[in-house]
Amino acid sequence: MFSNRKKPNIFVRKLVPMLFGFGRSKWFSPDTLLEDGDDFSEFGIAARVVSIPGHSRGSIGILTASGECMCGDLFENTRKPALNSIMDDSVAAAASVEKLKRMEVRTLYPGHGKPFPMEWFA
Repeated sequence: MFSNRKKPNIFVRKLVPMLFGFGRSKWFSPDTLLEDGDDFSEFGIAARVVSIPGHSRGSIGILTASGECMCGDLFENTRKPALNSIMDDSVAAAASVEKLKRMEVRTLYPGHGKPFPMEWFA
């Protein structure tokens, strides 16, 4: 969970996994690797994968045909809509925001907090 952070803090990389049991024995191999543009229609879902790095490498969002985007930890809305306070790569995060602005995103569903309209970042 913390091993691939771009700018790791030694406490986060080493001590937290040991304290909370996130060691190598808990690692897994995914059944499916998702990439930007992957389509979920074969599963009966009108949605696709959107690559939105910044918070962490490999971060993705799921964008539905109706314009709802599950954006993980790129954004948060605990006090007000904002970029997440923890970013591995602020340049990539800014590029991800610009990418989402060019898409037909209506509502963002952040990893933390309530959904909010994309217009907040327009």
